[in-house]
Amino acid sequence: MEEWQLALLIILGGTLLLMVLGMPLFAAFTTINMVGVYLFMGGERGFGFLVSSIFETVTMFALIPLVLFILMGEVMYNSGITPNVIGALDKWLGRMPGRLSLLCIGSGTIFATLTADSLAGAALLGSTLEPEMKARGVHKSMRIGPIAAGGCLAAMIPPAALAVLYGAIAKISVGQTLMAIIVPGIILAVCYATYIIVRSILQPELAPAYDVRSVPLSEKLKDTAKYILPAGFVIFMVTGVIFLGICTPTEAAATGAVSAFILTAVYGQFNRENISKSTKNALSIAVMILCIVAGAQAFSQLLAFTGVTRNLMSLITNLGTSPMVTIILMQLIILLMGMFLEVIPIMMITTPIFMPLIKSFGYDPIWYAVIFLINLELSGISPPYALQLFVIKGVVSDDVTMFDIYKSVIPFFLIDLCVMGLLMAFPAIVLWLPNLMQG
Repeated sequence: MEEWQLALLIILGGTLLLMVLGMPLFAAFTTINMVGVYLFMGGERGFGFLVSSIFETVTMFALIPLVLFILMGEVMYNSGITPNVIGALDKWLGRMPGRLSLLCIGSGTIFATLTADSLAGAALLGSTLEPEMKARGVHKSMRIGPIAAGGCLAAMIPPAALAVLYGAIAKISVGQTLMAIIVPGIILAVCYATYIIVRSILQPELAPAYDVRSVPLSEKLKDTAKYILPAGFVIFMVTGVIFLGICTPTEAAATGAVSAFILTAVYGQFNRENISKSTKNALSIAVMILCIVAGAQAFSQLLAFTGVTRNLMSLITNLGTSPMVTIILMQLIILLMGMFLEVIPIMMITTPIFMPLIKSFGYDPIWYAVIFLINLELSGISPPYALQLFVIKGVVSDDVTMFDIYKSVIPFFLIDLCVMGLLMAFPAIVLWLPNLMQG
């Protein structure tokens, strides 16, 4: 066995083993980093490299938007702005087929633009909409599937925390990545909604129609002006200013957070309780993510130092397959990993190996980032191990089993695969907005 293969076995195999045994992600990366540094980087002298790597990572300027987006989302949620926007959207749906299932997708899209947190989105949709859906006789498959799909949209609608994190780790433009996910995110939401409407028409017993209070147009317009348009201002202060070239992603994250605070004050919710809760939650999530990123960044550098990354690249490129076939195989690997690991470990393990390959093939790294993020979204709903599905199980009715949840997400899983294939076949769909931004 060559030295780099031994290094791969110890580093990658050890990390996976520790995570399977239940060790927290940051602790698993740190433990393997310390063992790897000691074995392959000069014993105790290598620990100086590890400390330096961690310090450089946690002070990385590119990670600032991640913290600010999390704060923005917490402020919008705890002040009641997000639930009010969802309520305003509900009034516009009227008597559409699969109305409550559609509300899950619409609410998930809105929640994604305001919070960037897929787990929180799934928990909110499951706890607030699932009981009413059950009471209205909606079948389990049309309750749980849309909730999972709606929560997943947080990975594909700016401000997407995973997109910011991936941009920082892969060392690509965070702003272009955020722009690139907009059109694919909208395509996913439209495909989800189309599937729900068509299936509700073909099998009306799965989502029985019911009487809905007729809402006057004046009331709809009033709620739109009161809740949706102000929230749209916050969204513009994040994505619009990046697209127009007015702000960098970091500056846009700051304007978005400030806009959220201003909107909270306008609604009379700027009080000590809301601000304190939002700040504490945001700090807790941000510190957890920074710890994970610090360990994973050192992990990536260790792979590069030991020659694992270089030799794996040579091994893959010498297989004789075309670059696109290789990329498809890479996606299958990520998909298999998603059945057993959470999305952040997958990102941290595969990025230092896969991104150099993408660049060597001559593909646009922004295009690949979007394909990768959709695959991560799939990981969030991939049985048997999918944290988002476990979160949903914890908030929905007791009669819903994990097997019910697994069955319910299959159609949306297949939709994601189809959209991913579409984007791989037509990269222009992904690169349209980033190219306009560059111009």
